[in-house]
Amino acid sequence: MAERHRVKWLQGARIDILQIGHYIANDSPANAKKALRKIKEATNDLEAFPNRGRVVPELEKQGVFLYRELVISPWRLIYRSSGKTIIVFAVIDSRMNIDDILFNRIYRDDVAIQNQTVD
Repeated sequence: MAERHRVKWLQGARIDILQIGHYIANDSPANAKKALRKIKEATNDLEAFPNRGRVVPELEKQGVFLYRELVISPWRLIYRSSGKTIIVFAVIDSRMNIDDILFNRIYRDDVAIQNQTVD
């Protein structure tokens, strides 16, 4: 059996999830619950399989291989592994141009993490 990791959601990713839920719930609360459940289930899989996702292509082009993503259509869940912890940085709509979003958020959040102890 695979070793379990802890999933830590950064504030920006939590806000992303709330915004996704509210946006979908405007049309259908039932669909919002389904979408959020789908994201949660995919994230739970990371506890056992932290390298399941692919390297983020936009970052890979820049020579950055530390961040991975799960594609949970139409969203991209951006994370990285730090020891026994999976850190979720963002859940971004894949239909958006994410270059600026990724670079700004990951840089900001990663600097904040480096100033904390992650177990």
